[in-house]
Amino acid sequence: MAEKTVLQRIVERRHVKFVDSVDSWEEAIKLCCEPLVETGFTAPDYYKQIVDCVKKYGPYMVFDHYVAMPHSQENAEGAYKTAVGLMVVKNIVDFGTDEDGEKKEAKLFFPLVAVNPEEHLENMQQLMEIFMNEPLLDALMEAETPEDILKAEADFPMEEDDF
Repeated sequence: MAEKTVLQRIVERRHVKFVDSVDSWEEAIKLCCEPLVETGFTAPDYYKQIVDCVKKYGPYMVFDHYVAMPHSQENAEGAYKTAVGLMVVKNIVDFGTDEDGEKKEAKLFFPLVAVNPEEHLENMQQLMEIFMNEPLLDALMEAETPEDILKAEADFPMEEDDF
């Protein structure tokens, strides 16, 4: 059987959350980490390290196409198991601007927690493929259930490498 994709693992582990709106990027980071806390992958205050990183380094974790990948430093306190989550927010979450003056906004949050370097690297590689698949990102932004996430992945598959 083929190995599960990062989106399949997110759904299987119940690391998914759907939110209509949030009042701040700080609240968004706290909320996107909640499924990881509920399943024992992180400590309840793990999100505070992510918030501190954004305050210190700016919104480096916000990419094009309304994607954010909240994470803290490697071997962060309160990180128990390697995982990725997904939170879909209906309204745009404003992270302000980066050092180049570019506006940073997100609707899709992929919080990361890493303790296993190999598994973390594999998650990162799969996420980068997702981030380059704009039709999939658009479909994920419309998702309202875990089933919608899996359907989006089936409808907009990754390009298979020709080896």
